[in-house]
Amino acid sequence: MSAYPYIKKHGEWEFVKVYTDEGISATNTKHRNGFNQMIKDALDGKIDLIITKSVSRFARNTVDSLSTIRKLKEKNVECFFEKEGIWTFDGKGELLISIMSSLAQEESRSISENVTWGHRKRMQDGKVSLPYSSFLGYKKGEDGLPEIVPEEAEIIRFIYRSFLEGMTTYSIAKNLMNRGVLSPSGKEKWYASTVESILTNEKYKGSALLQKSFTTDFLTKKKKINEGEVPQYYIDESHEAIISPEDFEQVQLEMARRKKLGKQYSGNSLFAAKIVCADCGCFFGSKVWHSTSKYRRVIWQCNNKFKGEHFCTTPHLYESEIQQKFLNAFSRYFEQRDVVIRNCQFVLNQLKMQDEHNVAELSTENRTEII
Repeated sequence: MSAYPYIKKHGEWEFVKVYTDEGISATNTKHRNGFNQMIKDALDGKIDLIITKSVSRFARNTVDSLSTIRKLKEKNVECFFEKEGIWTFDGKGELLISIMSSLAQEESRSISENVTWGHRKRMQDGKVSLPYSSFLGYKKGEDGLPEIVPEEAEIIRFIYRSFLEGMTTYSIAKNLMNRGVLSPSGKEKWYASTVESILTNEKYKGSALLQKSFTTDFLTKKKKINEGEVPQYYIDESHEAIISPEDFEQVQLEMARRKKLGKQYSGNSLFAAKIVCADCGCFFGSKVWHSTSKYRRVIWQCNNKFKGEHFCTTPHLYESEIQQKFLNAFSRYFEQRDVVIRNCQFVLNQLKMQDEHNVAELSTENRTEII
């Protein structure tokens, strides 16, 4: 409700402007553009009296209320709070404002705690909620659960497929921009970090890790990554998946591999960071010979071949040779795939049995200690 009617009752007062902040909490002044503009105008000498409906409308943060009022006092600007009947130039004004602001702040704290409790109760019950306005691939369904948006899901699948085919997150982001695809927040600009967040978000495989972060201060609304301070909940098959769990796990393994390689990884070729020098253990990289002539050829050689005192003895390879060797190796594997799969399964079973044995031994040791 505007204080304008109150101002009209005083013919000697000159109305300047109504300053508002629609739908913004008064617990912090940082994002309150209307409030900040009003204070700026007052400090610039455009206003000498501010009429506010109540103390809680001015600010629910005691520190913000008092510090702002003291700044205004220094510039001879008074505030009047209509509901409480408080004038800041009054001797008791600051004391009353301190009390009323504290009450308003505690009310905000109570509301914030109730809202937080509601969010955490929903998480505990396994109810998944997404920031749909900035989340690509899903919209809120009629049952309240995430529902796949087909055209957006194709973008997600393209991102996962491209990554597994060797493209870097930067290259994928550039490709999406060239195609005119909008980012999750509806912007034309894509960042490698945005692509990485999509590639590592378990919600795309139909699961949900809830409470990854939490609000540490209800006044500043500052958030912190959850490192065990509050409970987390992992829900399997909480909603329909866009990416299969197998593809998702494969992407996580590839992500970890590339991070371990660091700058050695390159997405320019299928063979980048995959051919290892038998002499020094470094990766082979592609080089171009005679780049400006008709004899132009792409060769691969050890990246450390001519570095240091020892030159690697491994020969260079033409790209056509590598392609042929790869096809030959794949052909041999395909002919013996059943044997390879049986051997891999045997190793996995042995590792599993070893893990179970270790767990059993650890359990026996713990029982012995208790006795």
